Amino acid sequence: MSEASRPAIEMAGVEKRFGATEALRGLDLAVPTGTVCGLLGPNGAGKTTAVRVLATLIAPDRGAVRVAGHDAVRHPEEVRRAIGLAGQHAALDEGITGRDNLHLFGRLHRLGARRARQRAEELLTRFGLADAGDRLVRTYSGGMRRRLDLIASLVTSPPVLFLDEPTTGLDPRSRLEIWDTVKELADGGTTVLLTTQYLEEADRLADEIVVVDHGAAIATGPPDRLKAAIGSQVSVTLANPDQLASTAVVLSALTGGDAQVDVAERTVTVLTVPGVSVQLPSLVRELDGAGVLAEDVAVRAPSLDDVFLALTKESAAAMGRAA
Repeated sequence: MSEASRPAIEMAGVEKRFGATEALRGLDLAVPTGTVCGLLGPNGAGKTTAVRVLATLIAPDRGAVRVAGHDAVRHPEEVRRAIGLAGQHAALDEGITGRDNLHLFGRLHRLGARRARQRAEELLTRFGLADAGDRLVRTYSGGMRRRLDLIASLVTSPPVLFLDEPTTGLDPRSRLEIWDTVKELADGGTTVLLTTQYLEEADRLADEIVVVDHGAAIATGPPDRLKAAIGSQVSVTLANPDQLASTAVVLSALTGGDAQVDVAERTVTVLTVPGVSVQLPSLVRELDGAGVLAEDVAVRAPSLDDVFLALTKESAAAMGRAA
């Protein structure tokens, strides 16, 4: 593979232990240049450890890691020159202005004083913070702080950007602002690796999703393909709770999936098995033929939340069998 065609971010068989804890267990990852990759997984799955390995903050025990064409183990200093990193907590000095924070980051990255000032102005203007540039960061809203932290990671115009849960704790408006910033970066050719616990965030931003559990990748693909792989969700709300059991039988037979009954809400829900398509008219006919009186019937495409829950449930079951 030529350097020009190599992914911007690569991990192959990466392992990392912290004492008895196996944080990464043969993790494989490949992110093409100029794309956004969403790294998803439950707490403790290994997402942040993966980012720390890629950013050369910790070394892997085994496996190969390359970022922007550089071996992260042999040449960590080259990787650091090629990346930006925004962690879960803003790395800002709240006692100085936003403009001075960016200038400080530029000087720390060995930009000259003039270039550091120039870069600070460029970034403040580009990302809508020019009017707040002379305010102390302690007066910023949470969304403004996160946005400033994100653009501080761009002072050196890195081709690769790591975002570790960049919108945690933000209100919906601030989250949308960060999403717009990430989209703009990706449109400009920056390769972005994004870890997040917000499934909608990954669905909106990522070209490809990698689901990680117990330190290994358990699924990879574009969001739409992952959603299509687990089937549609069928839900029926009943007028008579005595018909829950019979409705579950009808839905299981029609979809091939396992019906979930919620007695309190008088609903039966099931995910169709992959490849099975359920149309609303045929579903209504089947229920009517079984004498089921339904208050509401719905067939909807699966969300990324459904994908995440299904995959991690399977992973946990597999780990239990292997134990």
